[in-house]
Amino acid sequence: MDKVILVNRQDEVIGAANKLEAHQQGLLHRAFSVFVYRKLGNKIEILLQQRHPEKYHSGGLWTNTCCSHPLPNEDIRDAAIRRLQEEMGITTDLREIGVFQYKAQVGNNLIENEIDHVFIGEINDDIINIKYNSEEIIDYKWIEISELKKNILNNPHQYTAWLLQALEIVIKTFHSVIPAAR
Repeated sequence: MDKVILVNRQDEVIGAANKLEAHQQGLLHRAFSVFVYRKLGNKIEILLQQRHPEKYHSGGLWTNTCCSHPLPNEDIRDAAIRRLQEEMGITTDLREIGVFQYKAQVGNNLIENEIDHVFIGEINDDIINIKYNSEEIIDYKWIEISELKKNILNNPHQYTAWLLQALEIVIKTFHSVIPAAR
């Protein structure tokens, strides 16, 4: 199994651990969340994925376009670009827009305790069929940002534990375009 980068609260590397062990013990580690968006008129839509039910945690839940962990000695932006291609079949430039830390029980007696780097990337709306990895994902959909926030607040059990905090960073980035989402 892959290893994750263990960090302190300042996101400084302090070691590495087996991914499953890190989640069993709730060890603080580095992660990333990618949001791919498209502009349709004056609206911005986010591409969501529904995690495969067999994932080791949060199976069947909706989440951002892609999320994972960089490997030890891997640049986090490079890792985000790599995983976006592996999970969703999408290649686009990514820009880091923020970082947050969270800790949550995510099922199967596992704990996410992450410093999560949030990336965004734009694609044109002419991509009709996303070629996603069916071992990781069972479905995808485009959703307008303010609608997504309302859905998360009304139905939190349908979404991953980190999605709302990551989405708030995206909303701040687009605040002048989507004032209704605040």
